[in-house]
Amino acid sequence: MLYAMTSKLNLLNNFRIVLCQTSHPGNIGSTARAMKTMGLTQLYLVQPKHFPDKEANALACGAIDLLENAVVCDTLEDALKGCAVAIGMSARKRQLSHELISSREAAMRAASIAHGEQAVALVFGTEMSGLSNRELDLCQLLAMIPTNPDFSSLNVAAAVQVMCYELRMASGEGNIENTANKVPLATSDEVEGFYQHLEETLIKVGFLNPKEPKKLMQRVRRIYARANLEKEEVNILRGILKLTQNPRSFSDKE
Repeated sequence: MLYAMTSKLNLLNNFRIVLCQTSHPGNIGSTARAMKTMGLTQLYLVQPKHFPDKEANALACGAIDLLENAVVCDTLEDALKGCAVAIGMSARKRQLSHELISSREAAMRAASIAHGEQAVALVFGTEMSGLSNRELDLCQLLAMIPTNPDFSSLNVAAAVQVMCYELRMASGEGNIENTANKVPLATSDEVEGFYQHLEETLIKVGFLNPKEPKKLMQRVRRIYARANLEKEEVNILRGILKLTQNPRSFSDKE
């Protein structure tokens, strides 16, 4: 029993809550409280408008330690470094979006990946407009919390509370170990490096016009986001791109 509890707590440490450009410091404090009640500790803040802040401390209500240890980042890319998967939270379906799944399914997938000792990020946008298209591009999945269609507005801290609950339940239910991906997935920064390499190659071979890119790279990102690329797969793809730009030939003997 002790082993099971320890394993569960260690699993929760692999979940990362990322708040992007939060304008109200109280939401940061309430988020910390929501996380701690469910056993999560990894809080990342991307360009918060006011932080540290007394209002955040007041609403943390016993979770000030999470605020003190929160990682403040200049960009979402920085906040996602080392993560195998980033799940963007949204209150609405996006045009040309990634795969859309429910909050419960998102938590189950996150738990499966986290069981393989890899970090998973849940990304929340601003209070007013949510995640931008650019921020969404950095995520591999899009998740929604099923709410009343006539009144779907959900405070960001409340959304975090729901997802932290789902993550906790997913971490303790079912035989996650049997469904875990044993092969290490590529981290967010490794995948971003691949996308940059791919874009450079597409421009060089004349497939992508940088003056009129349209939505080509968004569509390409969507294709690869569905694949949950492994580290070795990214290495293979980048090797292909390298030789596409600088081909080599083999003699008949070789």
